[in-house]
Amino acid sequence: MKLETTRLQLRLLQSSDLQAVHDLHCIPEVARYNTLAIPEKLVETEIIIAPLVAANSQEFISNYTFVIKTKEDYEFVGLFGLKLGKAKYNNAEIWYKLDPQHWNKGFATEAVKCVFDFGFNHLKLHRIHAGSAIENFSSINVLEKVGMIREGHARQTLPLLTSWSDNYEYAILETDFIENKKR
Repeated sequence: MKLETTRLQLRLLQSSDLQAVHDLHCIPEVARYNTLAIPEKLVETEIIIAPLVAANSQEFISNYTFVIKTKEDYEFVGLFGLKLGKAKYNNAEIWYKLDPQHWNKGFATEAVKCVFDFGFNHLKLHRIHAGSAIENFSSINVLEKVGMIREGHARQTLPLLTSWSDNYEYAILETDFIENKKR
């Protein structure tokens, strides 16, 4: 399974992506807002991605983890997650991590819009939400740029490397997505 944009390809995470994912998690700028911390050894990353790879191989995937690569040269850009909630609520949560050498190029925005299209048009979701540490201004900018609305502020809920962080909650509804596409 692959999703594509003009510049990016999102494909399901595989065991063969272990080294790229490990390298991404070892970058201090990426780890700054990551609740996983920095893995010391490759085996730690392997333990983290094994259930994600297994989830991607299910007949019905409820926890998608994508590898983001450039279409031009298949360079590893980062990871993207889409975790479905309970079927009754028809919602999902997204998250993403990009290598800093690919920041400020519009890749995160492009990937989020692509996953919105997949979520709302293919999976027929009603709502997609995301969270961001309140000092992660780049991620907040992406979430707002793609039309997500800040709905909440949770105090000291994220255990980051330096301290507990507050979290902003964002969401977009299918109707918001349709309206944004018309503009």
